[in-house]
Amino acid sequence: MKIVVTSIFVQDQDKALEFYTEKLGFVKKEDVPVGEFRWLTLVSPDDLDGTEILLEPNDNPAAKEYQKKIFTDGIPATMFGVEDIYKEYKGLIAKGVRFTMEPTEMGEVTIAVFDDTCGNLIQIMQK
Repeated sequence: MKIVVTSIFVQDQDKALEFYTEKLGFVKKEDVPVGEFRWLTLVSPDDLDGTEILLEPNDNPAAKEYQKKIFTDGIPATMFGVEDIYKEYKGLIAKGVRFTMEPTEMGEVTIAVFDDTCGNLIQIMQK
């Protein structure tokens, strides 16, 4: 068994698609109409057949409440690994990404957290 798709709740699929592709560099893999929403997935450009991120609408009241609560509590919705966190941090700052935590060493890992503008905090990590 392996992880093939993981979801991130978003407030607006179009806005999320723009942020995750233009700011973060992910590549759109699937874009299929499903009622009023879409099955909209992204992959890393370094692993086109890897785990997909589903930009899932937070239309369900439970999803909205969950997303709002973890954001308010400062809990990242997910984590992405990076090779050089300081380089990634500087590059994302240059693209206008707003960080809530600068790169911070935590034992054997260094983490940073940013706002994805779609209702989530996202953590990046370098081992």
